[in-house]
Parts: sequence; C-alpha cells; structure tokens
Amino acid sequence: MDISGMSPTRSFNNPDSARGEDYHPQDGPIKIQNPHIATMEEDYLYHIALGDKTHDLHEMFNDVKFVCFGGSPTRMLKFAEFMKEQLRIKIPAGMTLYNIANGSDRYVIYKTGPVLSVSHGIGIPSLSIIMHEILKLLQHAECSGVTLFRIGTSGGLGLEAGSVVITSEAVDGNLRQYMEVAIMGMVVKLPSFLDKELCQELLAMASEDDHFQTIIGKTMCTHDFYEGQARLDGAFCDYTQADKMAFLRRIHDKGIRNIEMESLCFAAYCHRANIRGAVICVTLLDSLNGDQITTPHNVMEEWNNRPQQVVARLIKKKLGISDE
Repeated sequence: MDISGMSPTRSFNNPDSARGEDYHPQDGPIKIQNPHIATMEEDYLYHIALGDKTHDLHEMFNDVKFVCFGGSPTRMLKFAEFMKEQLRIKIPAGMTLYNIANGSDRYVIYKTGPVLSVSHGIGIPSLSIIMHEILKLLQHAECSGVTLFRIGTSGGLGLEAGSVVITSEAVDGNLRQYMEVAIMGMVVKLPSFLDKELCQELLAMASEDDHFQTIIGKTMCTHDFYEGQARLDGAFCDYTQADKMAFLRRIHDKGIRNIEMESLCFAAYCHRANIRGAVICVTLLDSLNGDQITTPHNVMEEWNNRPQQVVARLIKKKLGISDE
C-alpha cells in the first residue's frame, strides 16, 4: 500500500471537536472493526495462547459479561479469588482457578462465572496488545452486553493516599482527550471518551461504611513513570522542584485528580469498539506531597482491594446477587 500521498494526521470522529457527552456505547454483540479477521484460516491470539480453531472460544467464553483488567498477574489472581467468593461460585474439591492463558508467559486470564480477570502489564503498549486480543476473543465467542473495567493503582493529586478515583475523562500528558497512534506513517487520533453513565453507576456503589473516599475526576495518562509524571526521583531530571509543583498545581486546577499509565488507551479502545468501559484506581500517594511510595506492604494490599470492592458491588448488582 502506497502511503506517500497520505495525510500525516488522521482522526476518528474528529476528537478535537467531539464531546464525551455524545458518547453512548451499545450493549449489543461485540463487533470488532477489522474485516481481515473473517478471511483468516485461523485467528491465533498469540499473547494469550488461544485460537478460534484450536479452542472452542464460544463454549469457553460466551457467557462473559464483565472483563476486569489490572496490571499485576498476582493481583488479578487475587481479584478472581475475591470474585469467586462474591459470586458464590463453588469449585469442586481437588480443582482450583486456572490461568487460561498459561500457554504464554505474557498475561494471565482467570474466569469466575461471567467475569474475566486479566492482567495487562504496565503502560499503554502492554495494555494495547491484550485489549486487541481480548476484544477479538469476545467477538469469536459471540459475547454480548459486555462491560470492561480497568482496576488499578495511580498517583493522586490533592487526595489522601488510599482514595479511589473513577475516571471521568482520560487525557494525555498534554491534557488532550485522545490517544495518538502512529500507523503506517500517519499519526492517528483516537478519542478517549468513557461511559459517563457507568461512572455514575460505580460512584453509587460507594458506601458510607467505606473507610475511604470514592470520587469522580479526570485522569492524566503518561508514557513514563518518572519524568512524564513530573517526578524528581528518576535517573534523569532536567527540571526543578518549583517547575514540578507549578505543573502539578496547574493540572490539578484543570480537574486532574490522579495520574497513571493506561487509562488513555483503555478509554480509546472502548470508544473505538463501542463497548462500555470504566477506569477506577486507588491512589498510592498524593503527588503534591512527594514522589516516593513508602507505605507498608500490608497497607498497600488493603488499598489495592478498594477499587475491586467497588467494582464487585456493581457486578453483583447487575447480576442480581444480594449480600444476604
């Protein structure tokens, strides 16, 4: 394909003028936007070691209604175990939860009833790969009415450590609400809108009995843990403490309440696939007060559970499962 005459920039749905309020994802069948898949002899999902001919994906995954992504394989196993208890799923004696993607060492996938628990690694490139393959898996399995969640950790801005942030808007390091992807010599802009109704549904799951606050706020997604997030503790740093604080205060004034490294891609792919999705993260520190994460491990473990608890409550409500 000759790309010499192509425009250097291409936009989907004109992200510079589109509004997130106009985004209303559908609850129907998963339909990915790639006509080439249907012409392939087999679609092999390399990074999770599954194929649409070598495996009966319909039999394995057709009942999936929720896909929950998180960075760490260990954390997503713990989430799967937590959901097993929440959904009252009984596993026969001598059996256990099984990593369905065990043919690869890149990601993990656990299934507890209609809920998939999937690790995505760190950053946009790693998340992008697994989202491509999970979306294709859901189409091959003929799933319908699926909701996606990213459940993770982040750095907070002006919030007490351990707070939970539900992302209203995912923006890049320049506060733009789209993800730029270089495709065949073009810079493609993908809008990163999220389902606002789903955000409100998640917020409604916060309980007065919770010993932490849950809020809705904007999330800045960066390509780097250190300089991209204005940290002073990386191997390289060409700015001052005053520069850092001025930047953080400026983005805080624009509504940014946490910073992480995946929300932009997650939102862009949910929007492009027209599927409901939400990002909910716990804050591990207030970046306005420093860069180092020194909280004891046992406290961090409890904090990691907080967004999981909120998501689990919504899943149970959707499935009609009470706490009684």
